[in-house]
Amino acid sequence: MQHPLHQFLYCPKCGSNRFVEHNVKSKKCLDCGFVYYFNPSAAVVAVIENEKGEMLVAIRAKDPAKGTLDLPGGFVDMYETAEEAVAREVLEETSLKVVSTEYLFSIPNLYVYSGFEVQTVDLFFRCKINDFNNLNAKDDVAQLQFVARKNLHPADFGLVSIRKGIEKLL
Repeated sequence: MQHPLHQFLYCPKCGSNRFVEHNVKSKKCLDCGFVYYFNPSAAVVAVIENEKGEMLVAIRAKDPAKGTLDLPGGFVDMYETAEEAVAREVLEETSLKVVSTEYLFSIPNLYVYSGFEVQTVDLFFRCKINDFNNLNAKDDVAQLQFVARKNLHPADFGLVSIRKGIEKLL
């Protein structure tokens, strides 16, 4: 298994190319002594159900896993809580307004973006929506649909953490 910082070749503080493995989750610069610890990025996932108990499922418009099933969500921005992030992501991807959230569970993930490996911890939230009239696929979502739980198949979801999340939810 490669070191999680194998793609980091230069010290982010001084630019030295003598940036070497320090331990399993950090690298150290042999010139300035800076130690960089690699921690996961926070991401959020929205579990949204309609009044029939069907789950809102997205089809990914972009890579990674373009064309596969997904749940609305994305990365937590700086200075933002996870609850704020999931509400923002739902609005950006579906035009729906989240009225309340409930934390469910988390799953670690490796998300490859533009050829770069991002370690994440995906935080799953049940999101309550009062009005589904504005439902509209936007941002990095190609299509949205409600699916009965009995018709959800984890293998149809392209991202490993979402697949594992669906398994947990079922």
